Amino acid sequence: MSRLIIISNRLPYSIENVDNKISLRQSSGGLVSALKSYFENTETSAIQFDEKIWIGSADFTNNDWERAKDNMQEVDFTINPIFINDELYSNYYNGFSNSTVWPLFHYFPTLTNYAKINYDAYASVNTLFTDEVVRISRPGDVIWVHDYQLMMLPMMLRKKMPLAAIGFFLHIPFPSYEMFRLLPGEWKKNILSGLLGADVIGFHTYDYAQHFINSVKMLLGLDIQFNTLVYNNRLIKIDLFPLGIDFKKFYNCGDVPEVMSYHNELKQNFVGKKIIFSVDRLDYTKGLNYRLEGFENFLTRYPEWIEKVIFIFNIVPSRDLIPTYMDRKKMIEEKVSTINGKFSTIQWQPIIYRFNHIPFNELCALYRVADVGLITPLRDGMNLVAKEFVAAANSGGVLVLSELAGAASELNEAILVNPTDTEEMADSIVAALLMDKNEKANRLATMQNRLAAYDTQHWVNDFLNQLLTLKTEQDKMKVKLVDDGVIAKIRKSYEETLNRLFLLDYDGTLAAFTKVPSHASPTDAVMQFLKSLTTDAKNEVVIISGRDADSLEKWLGNLDINFVAEHGVFIRYKGKPWQIQATVSDSWKERIRPMIQSYVTRCAGSLMEEKKNTLAWHYRNAHPGLGFTRSRELLNNLIQLTANTPVQVIDGNKVLEVRLTGIDKGVTALKVYNKIKPDFTLCIGDDTTDEDMFKALEGKGFTIKIGSGATAATYNMASQTDVLPFLKKIHMSTDHHAYM
Repeated sequence: MSRLIIISNRLPYSIENVDNKISLRQSSGGLVSALKSYFENTETSAIQFDEKIWIGSADFTNNDWERAKDNMQEVDFTINPIFINDELYSNYYNGFSNSTVWPLFHYFPTLTNYAKINYDAYASVNTLFTDEVVRISRPGDVIWVHDYQLMMLPMMLRKKMPLAAIGFFLHIPFPSYEMFRLLPGEWKKNILSGLLGADVIGFHTYDYAQHFINSVKMLLGLDIQFNTLVYNNRLIKIDLFPLGIDFKKFYNCGDVPEVMSYHNELKQNFVGKKIIFSVDRLDYTKGLNYRLEGFENFLTRYPEWIEKVIFIFNIVPSRDLIPTYMDRKKMIEEKVSTINGKFSTIQWQPIIYRFNHIPFNELCALYRVADVGLITPLRDGMNLVAKEFVAAANSGGVLVLSELAGAASELNEAILVNPTDTEEMADSIVAALLMDKNEKANRLATMQNRLAAYDTQHWVNDFLNQLLTLKTEQDKMKVKLVDDGVIAKIRKSYEETLNRLFLLDYDGTLAAFTKVPSHASPTDAVMQFLKSLTTDAKNEVVIISGRDADSLEKWLGNLDINFVAEHGVFIRYKGKPWQIQATVSDSWKERIRPMIQSYVTRCAGSLMEEKKNTLAWHYRNAHPGLGFTRSRELLNNLIQLTANTPVQVIDGNKVLEVRLTGIDKGVTALKVYNKIKPDFTLCIGDDTTDEDMFKALEGKGFTIKIGSGATAATYNMASQTDVLPFLKKIHMSTDHHAYM
């Protein structure tokens, strides 16, 4: 068993020092509620930990902490505070976290501040967290980092603890690439690479995960398949884990006497009136002014509801040190006064406005008594208030919810509205107030069943299970990864054999990919190595490529090696002329060429390459999303067009190739193998087409696939840049004329 280390900006408890008396107060927030509930219900935990530790910055003094530590004995986890200089913390938290990341990630670019001093403070505080985690961590610990204030932390930890199990969860939206790219270049790349230090990166919704994936593709140039990628030789998973609530706690709150007492009091005070309830933190992302305008529009357009409805409008104080928030509070209070002044009668006031924290029992009573829950943020990572309302409401409550809240993807039985459309909001309020009793109950029951199935326990178990499963997959991947042990094994076999065969792919193996395929000429280092390799009479080298014969001849023709061009259509043994392996007419090209050319036009950055017996469409330089979409369209069209013809379509690495059926690298590699009859074979490739080689040579030698993913090869190598150093280690062991 191991320990679970939770890391967040703030600790789950604050220390209050009133008249020199120390007391603990639980912090508010969805994360604290979720994890505290999880820790309190260990019998439903899928994973058991020896100890749970929570690391966060302290909002209290060291002296108060020393006095309060003894009061922590009944807490289900160990508290580990980090004390940070006030100015540094302000620049990190009020500055970069909440004046840069928060507004930008919530689609408020005009409110985003780009002060470098704040970015530097953010990096510094993330470093302080790193030092503390490294100090207390042990092998086997599971580390779970939370939220936007600590996005650099995972990679900082990874560099210090390469084998650690690290998860990261983002509790706010991740913005679209077009929004994220507004950050200065170094900042956005460091945030992305920082997050990629985690093994599992979690988001609330599918959209947020896809936005992150797209930014990774665009800014770091990484390939991602089925929400997994390999970065720095490590498998990483990106997935959605919608944060749940302690459903039973809210669903059963009507059994609490204090809740029912306050509920009955509210009913009595507002007898004969419908109650609309809204509660939110003070934040410009919550759309509070639009919400008030929607309510005003409702009273204006539906005056028959005057004196028949009460809007209990509660705002919870938040970030009062940031000027934008205090300005927002003033605007809201002016709007409340305007509406009350406009519609109030002697015996009735439409809005009851409060600016304070709400105790749990009072909150539950308000959820239960409300006829309508009006939750309409402009943008929200999840919005647990909406879920709490659904869980606590009796059959009479109707949720009116912003379609831009993360919770909308789960609560689609609510009345979903555009939060800026005040007319739609007014109409939705009326629809909620007039909804049939049975329809209310059915909608509510459906949402409640969904929330009960994915509550806080399920959320934590799901994330941690996937993290541990991913670590197991990483271990399996390491077994196949070329390391020092594998190199020693291959080198030993190389040294002990007399007839050796090297089958080497070209693009993506010996040469890096280039924007224009014709520019991928070999480097001097590659030429020098191949020349050295062929000076040993025991070695037969075959460059087996999808390249055309002319290019291979031009680049490598002066070497004493063998060539296979266009995946096996052409072979040239050293000292011999080129041989063609098929004599089929190339008239098929006339049907295929126009279709491929049309996709070159439709997909900027793509290009067509024509060889004697192959047509290829490259989309490596296209926008990742557009290139992939167009490739699927073209692949489908080509498969239909080539049915019952002597050609086949190959879906390669950022390329689609149309070539003759029955001739591939596997058939050709086996033909060469049988001709040479080696006692040592080393085959390296990177593409789908190389899988034919790996399968054909199974049990006949060492096969290596460049990159991750499922493969028939015996081993994986992380990157094309590792190929030449690897080959040098194999060959130089017997080369007494070694070069540098």
